[in-house]
Amino acid sequence: MTAKSAAAAARATVYGYPRQGQGRELKKAVEGYWKGRVDADALRATAAELRRANWRQLAETGIHEVPTGDFSHYDHVLDTSVMVGAIPARHRAAVERDALDGYFAMARGTQDVAPLEMTKWFDTNYHYLVPELGPDTVFTADSGKQVGEFREALVLGLTARPVLVGPVTYLLLAKPAPGVAADFDPLTLLDRLLPVYAEVLADLRAAGAEWVQLDEPALVQDRTPAELSATTRAYRALGALTDRPKLLVASYFDRLGDALPVLAKAPVEGLALDFTESAAANLDALAAVGGLPGKRLIAGVVNGRNIWVNDLTKSLATLGTLLGLADRVDVAASCSLLHVPLDAAAERDIEPQILRWLAFARQKTREIVTLAKGLAQGTDAISAQLAANRADLASRAGSPITRDPAVRARTAAVTEADARRSQPYGERTTAQRARLGLPLLPTTTIGSFPQTAELRTARADLRANRIDTAGYEERIRAEIGEVISFQEKTGLDVLVHGEPERNDMVQYFAEQLNGYLATQHGWVQSYGTRYVRPPILAGDISRPEPMTVRWTTYAQTLTSRPVKGMLTGPVTMLAWSFVRDDQPLGDTARQVALALRDEVDDLEAAGTSVIQVDEPALRETLPLRAADREAYLAWATEAFRLTTAGVRPDTQIHTHMCYAEFGDIVQAIDDLDADVISLEAARSHMQVARELAGHGYPREAGPGVYDIHSPRVPGADEAAALLRKGLEAIPPERLWVNPDCGLKTRGWPETRASLEHLVAAARTVREELAGS
Repeated sequence: MTAKSAAAAARATVYGYPRQGQGRELKKAVEGYWKGRVDADALRATAAELRRANWRQLAETGIHEVPTGDFSHYDHVLDTSVMVGAIPARHRAAVERDALDGYFAMARGTQDVAPLEMTKWFDTNYHYLVPELGPDTVFTADSGKQVGEFREALVLGLTARPVLVGPVTYLLLAKPAPGVAADFDPLTLLDRLLPVYAEVLADLRAAGAEWVQLDEPALVQDRTPAELSATTRAYRALGALTDRPKLLVASYFDRLGDALPVLAKAPVEGLALDFTESAAANLDALAAVGGLPGKRLIAGVVNGRNIWVNDLTKSLATLGTLLGLADRVDVAASCSLLHVPLDAAAERDIEPQILRWLAFARQKTREIVTLAKGLAQGTDAISAQLAANRADLASRAGSPITRDPAVRARTAAVTEADARRSQPYGERTTAQRARLGLPLLPTTTIGSFPQTAELRTARADLRANRIDTAGYEERIRAEIGEVISFQEKTGLDVLVHGEPERNDMVQYFAEQLNGYLATQHGWVQSYGTRYVRPPILAGDISRPEPMTVRWTTYAQTLTSRPVKGMLTGPVTMLAWSFVRDDQPLGDTARQVALALRDEVDDLEAAGTSVIQVDEPALRETLPLRAADREAYLAWATEAFRLTTAGVRPDTQIHTHMCYAEFGDIVQAIDDLDADVISLEAARSHMQVARELAGHGYPREAGPGVYDIHSPRVPGADEAAALLRKGLEAIPPERLWVNPDCGLKTRGWPETRASLEHLVAAARTVREELAGS
């Protein structure tokens, strides 16, 4: 096919779409099912209607080929585990009794059975359920979900493309099951898994699928020769199948690197590649391997992870270059639109001028359709859209919102000394222990306590003017009083005020910082039924007034025990926002760090002796390629130190991280120079404690002994067992006892019981240490 005919054939598509619905109907239905208010048939009906609404919207916008199978009640990797029959032994009975309840048991656990481990999906804030595999794993095909949803789209008269997690990525994301040797490599199961994929592909072909998309984002990471060889073997085997649809292998989030020639030579009919800024090297690399003659290329030129309008002219230039490199070039976003909110048009509180700069999922589909039309018919066919796009880009670039000379001057004046504590940890810890007087194995929580329906109602009533500010603040004071009283009675050593006034750990601060924008309906799935509204970092950042001092100091008046000041760190403020793309991330991080430094200094001046600056996104934002990591970690760790380094030696700085793979950033954790770090460890069986010990981490640490992302209540014996395992790696004088994460999503009954058991476990182990 010539470049001209490839252009004429250009179509618009997407890899995936937000699942929740405009009003988060899926969240409400799933949580209603968990609470017994919604039956299984009603839940499935809600889910089916959301899928149909998504497909109709995509088709009406002009998307030629809609994705199926990307929709999930909880997580698409968990759906893949079900598809291939990789059900952990402890969950099999539940799945056999009731498939839906068993599915949710794998995701959330039950009182008797622990859930699957949960961690971040590459460098996003989406969490997936980690497959558990071992040498005895037996895979069996179950294509019911994939075939059923594909047929739903066909009934609507749509051209549809089923989307599956690819077999190589699935195995690379997996971990050894409990009881399996830690050095077991799940990729050794590839030859056992491929026949199951072959069966699913045959079922989809029999249902009428012309194309099936196999997502292989793990191939954008650094891969060993053995892993690349396994990829070659996998797609040679799948490509050789006679009873299969056409195969489209999709990658995203970064450049493919050494995996590109492997996939380019594979006997598949198409590739989908990311061509946005972070993966721009794919363009030259594709040309270097001779393109994809005879194959379909889906070009991801619209950023699927951020919310700024696309530069249509720039994207058209990229698409024009690609025309000579493939038999057919189609247009898409760089990845699934799962990672952006649904519709910017729903935002009534953002100024119309600024709203023109934003593109959520629905706006991105229109951009994709416009680009496909321009590629197929020429720029004259989209001249009005191009003119409007140029005006929108110019409006943003010239807006005074984006630049604050005072902020830029302050940032430019930062010196290396500003990011260093005045004394080394060995001297600081002596001063802190004298000031705080804590026992061995001190107990604390991560920060938030349950966000009750009453608290959410109070915030809604305040926004709707049903109560005044005085009435709202009285409710907050009462909640803080209850939280402090409970912690004292339970026996916790370092307390928190519970954060009843906070809607979200990033949004709360963003709403008080100059340079940020907040949305009302910009919900994005984080995990399961947990949705967040990432704020938009649109301009230079500054703090006009204190944000947390008032409520922290009020809580301290209610107790003689130390109450932690609680802040969200600069890297997480970036990672869990839609960050500006018109300056280096390190520059933005430094601006946020200086604003937070002002808050840290004010907390200390108000008498706060322990200040926690959470950085759960430090690992999440780590570049996928090792070559890019040193530069990132340099500015990321500097930003944290710039936030915290101005305090006195006897002020104890904590940080917190959760639900990520920490082993490859232990040096960066060390470089933060925090006095205490708390980390998720319960689901991963204290793996992070061993990683810290292996590094020789010299400071205090609290690997979690209570998994807060499950409704189950761990017993005191269970928490004590985890604590003893932690002591195998961390000496008792440096070990803290805490949950994995904040308690915002939990209910009060399970929170009370779990924390009482946590304190009892700490007491038991203290007594054991005293008697040994």
